[in-house]
Amino acid sequence: MDLRHLKYFVAVAEERHFGRAAERLHMAQPPLSQQIRQLETELGVELLHRTTRRVDLTEAGQAYLERARAILADVDEAAQHARRVAAGSVGHLAIGCVGSATYSLLPALSRRLTEELPGVDFSFRGEMLAPDQVEALRTGAIDIALLRPPAADLSLTVHTLRRDRLVVAVPVGHRLAGRKRLRVADLAGADLIVHSADRRSVMYDVVLGLLRDAGVEPHIRHEVGETSTLITLVAGGLGVAVVPEPVTALALDGVAYLPLVGADARVELAVTHRADRAEPHLARTVGIIRAVI
Repeated sequence: MDLRHLKYFVAVAEERHFGRAAERLHMAQPPLSQQIRQLETELGVELLHRTTRRVDLTEAGQAYLERARAILADVDEAAQHARRVAAGSVGHLAIGCVGSATYSLLPALSRRLTEELPGVDFSFRGEMLAPDQVEALRTGAIDIALLRPPAADLSLTVHTLRRDRLVVAVPVGHRLAGRKRLRVADLAGADLIVHSADRRSVMYDVVLGLLRDAGVEPHIRHEVGETSTLITLVAGGLGVAVVPEPVTALALDGVAYLPLVGADARVELAVTHRADRAEPHLARTVGIIRAVI
């Protein structure tokens, strides 16, 4: 038995006539009748009552028709699903986002992804520091990361998306708040709020590197793990913070953002995934992210 037998039988059962079924199947009637006889012989049951004018289903034939239709439908769905998988139109992906991307990019990016890939189930994890994202990529907790390089891991594929300018978040009323722009040297003596050194934050290294190159002794007041907490502490007047420009999307009362000029006051944003991942839906998602950002 093969799928042809099922298709032939369903056609005859629905048409109730061998001639019309043969026309529907684009074949001659005698071979069709022979195939149905072979099917009944193999099953050991009579599926059809034949008369000179029409064909009727036996009770066994009616039961077989229901299952045959279901089998053919499953086969068709399997083929369609395979095509969707090959086209990258279905699947599940978890995307981790660095804090600044969470506020400025994630809303528009999630809308674009769900519009273009409605068959892919996306989940998002925001406020992730780069080391946590790299570890989550290794373990499979996330599939794609929007992070701040470096991600020094040869098992990862890294596509740089852009270089974001750095700005300084200062409390309204702070001595620096009246400036139009700031240099790194202007941060001398200021209480600093930075991302946690214990959690190996990329931004911690960037900020301390800028201060060191400018000959400024850092006065760190608070270390935090999340960018939203960092800006909240700035709003509370507890210090100033150097952050990527997209963080300005997190507009809190009591916070002013001032451009940081001079030096190399920029930080990269990249999309990253494991190099051994080559699923079509992952590749399409990375392509959309690169196009959007």
